[in-house]
Amino acid sequence: MALTLFARRPEPVEAPAPEPWPEIGETWKPEGVTIAQRYYNQAHAVVLVYTTDDGPHGTYYSVACLGCHYATRENGTYSTRYSLADAATVANEHATTCRALPRDIPARPDDDTVRERLHAWVRGARRRDEDRQLWVSDLDLIRLTLQRSNDWIVDVLNQLVVAEPEILRIERSQYSDYVSYYARRLPEN
Repeated sequence: MALTLFARRPEPVEAPAPEPWPEIGETWKPEGVTIAQRYYNQAHAVVLVYTTDDGPHGTYYSVACLGCHYATRENGTYSTRYSLADAATVANEHATTCRALPRDIPARPDDDTVRERLHAWVRGARRRDEDRQLWVSDLDLIRLTLQRSNDWIVDVLNQLVVAEPEILRIERSQYSDYVSYYARRLPEN
């Protein structure tokens, strides 16, 4: 009889299945990101490990919680971007301590809204002392709310260069097809 007391185990709790996207009936796959891993926090909110593209020095990953507003893309101590293993460790650590309830999947905003967010991002990056280089990877932490591909974002930046050259300029490398974007310095009063 004593052995039966110790043999009892609680029934395993299964994590809920990922929510299907209503229109297509598939798991949510936001445009512009590739989801590498999913973790569940203590209240079953999803913690994502995702990437936006392969950079020139390899693939880097970001972590975002769909329960709270936690998002990170680099180690704060050394300011180095996460590899998949590092991002998985960070996501798992966050998932074990986070108690936020699941939020709704972020709705895909319309093109005009995203375009205005990008324009505001460029305007907010301007400084008084010098032109500031902008990287598309700087947007990694908000890519789940933008839900657009790198090509789409680059097209919007190119349109902004033409429409408002006093705000954003472009530099093309003379050695390759590489393009750099710079938020122009603020005018002096």
